[in-house]
Amino acid sequence: MALTTQVKEELSQLQTARSTVRKAEVSALLRFAGGLHIISGRIVIEAEVDLAVTARRLRSAIAEVYGHSSDVVVVSGGGLRKGNRYVVRVVRDGESLARQTGLLDSRGRPVRGLPPAIVNGSNDEAAAVWRGAFLAHGSLTEPGRSSALEITCPGPEAALALVGSARRLHITAKAREARGVDRVVIRDGEAIGSLLTRMGAARACGTWEARREHKQNRASANRLANFDDANLRRSAQAAVAAGARVERALQILGDSVPEHLKYAGELRVAHKQASLDELGRLADPPMTKDAVAGRIRRLLAMADKRAAVQDIPGTDANVTAEMFDH
Repeated sequence: MALTTQVKEELSQLQTARSTVRKAEVSALLRFAGGLHIISGRIVIEAEVDLAVTARRLRSAIAEVYGHSSDVVVVSGGGLRKGNRYVVRVVRDGESLARQTGLLDSRGRPVRGLPPAIVNGSNDEAAAVWRGAFLAHGSLTEPGRSSALEITCPGPEAALALVGSARRLHITAKAREARGVDRVVIRDGEAIGSLLTRMGAARACGTWEARREHKQNRASANRLANFDDANLRRSAQAAVAAGARVERALQILGDSVPEHLKYAGELRVAHKQASLDELGRLADPPMTKDAVAGRIRRLLAMADKRAAVQDIPGTDANVTAEMFDH
């Protein structure tokens, strides 16, 4: 199940007893999902949601809290919209409900944001505002670099009211406008988890957190794998370059090279991509990697000193740029 649907289903089944909290949720849901229409001279309220359980929750709250009846119209999906949509419509008492929920002010003028009583309400009411807004037009994307909890808003005033409600819950949300659409977005993972819990979607929050932890663990594993791969590649390149220098050193010193240095040098040349530790294990008798490194270092120093005296190219002459190509 998509995370957004999982959150909405859980929120739609949440039991809330306090009437002030239910009023805050209904006001936000109607503001973010609906609109006012004039039909035959009467004000009609319509709120469109994407789940049947959400429509039932809204109808129940309108009847139990405000005492008004409503109808549901099912709109079949088509085009870009998949699945049915559900329109909750209040016709007979539309104007009365609009005034009660703050869609209209005392003079009968449309309110663009949210009513002051709700904006200045308790923390539980602030969480209910977010719950209603999410049920209306919310989305939650999978955890990751571009994860976000986002609400599409009917206008900038509603967006700012939603940002203010988040601030009351000590959560940072940002309002932005893109292609003529106002949105409120939360991107911080900890903030998303906190808000999901405050809204009442604890189970969905658990799912989101588990997926988030999985993504973080997988990203960490990938970073470590890439780091190890890069280290191995650099070590192999350094070993090949060292082998080329040793090969040149043996040429410069010829028969005058001490036997124990010659043996270490020949091991390096024979196994150009092996690590020093591997060279030590290949030696007979075995040597520590420090012993191998010390002998090769003395061999190169001796050869470079001889080359400087004879005014000929030193051990670096055999090292090419191609040895360090990825």
